[in-house]
Amino acid sequence: MTKLPLNSLNLDAIAVVTNIYRVAQGLRNKMEQQVLSEYGLSWTSFSILYDLWIWGSLETKKLAESAGVSKATISNITNTLERKELCYRKVDDNDRRNTFVVLTEKGKLVIEELYPRFHAGEVDIVSGLTVSEQVSIAKLLRRVIRENEF
Repeated sequence: MTKLPLNSLNLDAIAVVTNIYRVAQGLRNKMEQQVLSEYGLSWTSFSILYDLWIWGSLETKKLAESAGVSKATISNITNTLERKELCYRKVDDNDRRNTFVVLTEKGKLVIEELYPRFHAGEVDIVSGLTVSEQVSIAKLLRRVIRENEF
């Protein structure tokens, strides 16, 4: 096994990336266990419903980009959400190669009931930070996202 010399490592970069990962995993687990499980939703299925709630309908490619998953994953999750009658697929009348996912009325009711609880979880997660600290972290993370085109 090759050992890297400690002085060749950027320990600050390691700390930032490791802590971003830990926060992301922790909040995902907390939200899935404490909020989303009651609705039988995963983090990604919630993300899809949320995007549909905001945008009304989205092409499957855009949904995949927004959720950070493949089109195949979107297809599988959409199948599950369709069985629950929370959304449906609609083929684009102008270009039949494009498929849109549309929120149903039931889906809208579910997300409108669920979101206040989800948001309370978001607020709880950052409750130990001042508003100024929350603004600073959000700005810095947006910069990391922009510079890496995530």
